[in-house]
Amino acid sequence: MADSSFDVVSKVDRQEVDNALNQAAKELTQRYDFRGTGAGIDWSGEEAIVITADSEERVKAAVDVFKEKLIRRDISLKAFDAGEPAASGKVFKVTGTLVQGITSENAKKISKKIRDDGPKGVKAQIQGEELRVSSKKRDDLQAVIALLKNEDFGIALQFVNYR
Repeated sequence: MADSSFDVVSKVDRQEVDNALNQAAKELTQRYDFRGTGAGIDWSGEEAIVITADSEERVKAAVDVFKEKLIRRDISLKAFDAGEPAASGKVFKVTGTLVQGITSENAKKISKKIRDDGPKGVKAQIQGEELRVSSKKRDDLQAVIALLKNEDFGIALQFVNYR
């Protein structure tokens, strides 16, 4: 019998983030406490999001609105890295980026965790920005998924291609 396997990845659905961004932008234009504050949110390139307002408190509140929309769309907050508010003329800006892909350092931590605490006979291979976990027993693979879900590696993990 062939080995069963799954991939550990860290990816964000761009369409869901775009929907969350549009919902946050709509809420910023409609809420009374954001009226006249120049609060706005927009894409800046492929992976960056810029949130602006005319005071530091308002820009932090706008970031909270965006994070709330991400949570509603089942996107982990570990996938969004918001910077600190920075004054740019009369406007305060926060630049946030989407964190995707597993770095080689995190991949090594994950594979070490699987080797140390996972069931015997489970193999983990680093393949670029993802990790392939394989075993002869499917129950062992499910134990590894439970193990990784309980651990915090600082990134959002998804489990795909379960065969």
